[in-house]
Amino acid sequence: MSADLAPVIAAGTRWLLTAFPPSAGAFNRALAEAQARQAVTLAAALRYPTPLDAQLLHLLGPGGSARLDWLTGADHGADADSGWRTWVDETVVSWAACLLAAPALAIDAHRLVERGQAGEVTRLTRPGDHEHDAAPLLRHPDLLEPVAALHRSLLLDLLDNENAALG
Repeated sequence: MSADLAPVIAAGTRWLLTAFPPSAGAFNRALAEAQARQAVTLAAALRYPTPLDAQLLHLLGPGGSARLDWLTGADHGADADSGWRTWVDETVVSWAACLLAAPALAIDAHRLVERGQAGEVTRLTRPGDHEHDAAPLLRHPDLLEPVAALHRSLLLDLLDNENAALG
């Protein structure tokens, strides 16, 4: 995974945890963060598979969270610490929401990225009771749907095309 994607991964993870907060407690927060980070990392690896893609991202910028915030009804106008929101990539977050809502889709996506590029994704692909209890909102398909629906078709097309090329 390119270090150039670190700001996008951090911002996407933070956005998901802000929009879909974990259950109370430090352990739940850590489990929810691990799930969100795995989903965003895998989505970023799919969206920006080469170092050139990552360089273009830095040149052009990821776009920010304005549309996602509007979609989820978040109001961050008075938020003094909102600079991180400029690093949110809407497509990456949407794909991450798709992967969180459907572990089978996450398994298919993980098969397509180069070994080691997305890191460990077990909490994403094989969530247990602890993962669901820690992040009930982050794992709820109905709640994730508005975000996931934004760019789901692009993700499914990518997975279909890549699987056809491999097969």
